[in-house]
Amino acid sequence: MKTTTAARQTTELDRSPLWPNAWWKLMEYRIGIIPFPIYCLLLALIIGFVSSGKVPTDISVSIAILAVGGFTCAEFGKRLPLVRHIGAAAIFATFIPSYLAFSHLLPDLVLKNVVEFTKTSNFLYLFIASIIVGSILSMDRTILIQGFLKIFIPLAAGTVVASIVGTLVGSMLGLGAFHTFFYIVVPIMAGGVGEGAIPLSIGYSSILSQSQGDIFAQVLPSVMLGSLTAILLAGSLNFVGKKYPHLTGEGRLQEGENSSFNAAEDGIPAGTTIAHIAAAGITAISLYMVGMMCFKLFGFPAPVAMLFVAVVFKLSRAVSPQLEQASFVVYKFFSTAVTYPLLFAIGASMTPWDKLVAAFNITNLITIIATVVTLMATGFYVGRRLNMYPIEAAIVNACHSGQGGTGDVAILTAANRMQLMPFAQISTRIGGAIVVTLSLFALSQLK
Repeated sequence: MKTTTAARQTTELDRSPLWPNAWWKLMEYRIGIIPFPIYCLLLALIIGFVSSGKVPTDISVSIAILAVGGFTCAEFGKRLPLVRHIGAAAIFATFIPSYLAFSHLLPDLVLKNVVEFTKTSNFLYLFIASIIVGSILSMDRTILIQGFLKIFIPLAAGTVVASIVGTLVGSMLGLGAFHTFFYIVVPIMAGGVGEGAIPLSIGYSSILSQSQGDIFAQVLPSVMLGSLTAILLAGSLNFVGKKYPHLTGEGRLQEGENSSFNAAEDGIPAGTTIAHIAAAGITAISLYMVGMMCFKLFGFPAPVAMLFVAVVFKLSRAVSPQLEQASFVVYKFFSTAVTYPLLFAIGASMTPWDKLVAAFNITNLITIIATVVTLMATGFYVGRRLNMYPIEAAIVNACHSGQGGTGDVAILTAANRMQLMPFAQISTRIGGAIVVTLSLFALSQLK
């Protein structure tokens, strides 16, 4: 009876007038998440504001600009043959706006809007908070703690082996062991720009009595190109995982790890209300504020502190099942709707194209690629020996060579494994802090 009714409704729809059915079909054709007619409207409005000489700076206009820019760039990447399988959408959404900003092809009024909104709102951390809290609260409790304990082993092994291999390759290419290690290998694994390149340049400046600005200009290209290499390789591993499914858990770090809510991935789980979803959102924000207070009091990175608080909440059953389900919905919303606009914002406002290009000489390129490949290959091998999914272990190690939190987003987007964000943050923040600390200590002893 239900089938007959549905068939009759479909027939009636096909016979109905052109309006509104043809329009409805057009509304279901989307650029990213944006219905095509709305995309055209937004594009026309943005052009109109630019032509008038004033682009409003309120949040609504900024969101529209980022959505149009991010999803446009991602669509180009998704439609290109071959490279679409290795993370082209994430790469395009990050590096096209970087080039457009550098070449002054992005209108100054639009660029100003994007830069001001990105830096004043700091919505990168809202994204990370929602992804971390949602993914942790939807994990299996037992597997969660096992995963956090295990991930340090492939991470540590990868760091040591990559340091040795990268330094040897750079030395053989004539860069010198000292320069290769401290100015190429270490910056790659230092945790990005804010948490890695800047503290390194300050420390190097103090120890070597050199200009901090000059040193920063030397280490930054390695951070940028290392992150780009990791994005490409993570996208390639996603492609490999589709060919050899036994090597991947599709975002699960080890066997037996499951989310209770994956079946409802494309909708809202039964029993979850809008109030639950709103409560989950404010819970994520509250936990991030706890992380900020930990940073203020103890100097511990806010995302990592938030991560551990979320783990404690999960393991102690401090969050109700309904709130856990709602947290998963928040996670899915941000991963679906916010990722590419965020990457566009990062590319336009925080990714200097000239610094990236500066690293493109053959000796630097080979050394950086050798370092990142070794880091990920070691994670793959060690992870497999520990009964972890080797592709997931390699991707988490890839985040150790990423551009901080922004790199984590791009790498996990390219790999289509955003649920690994909690482990990526450990790799980036804790791994990077250890590398910076040990490197500065080693340099002080060698001086």
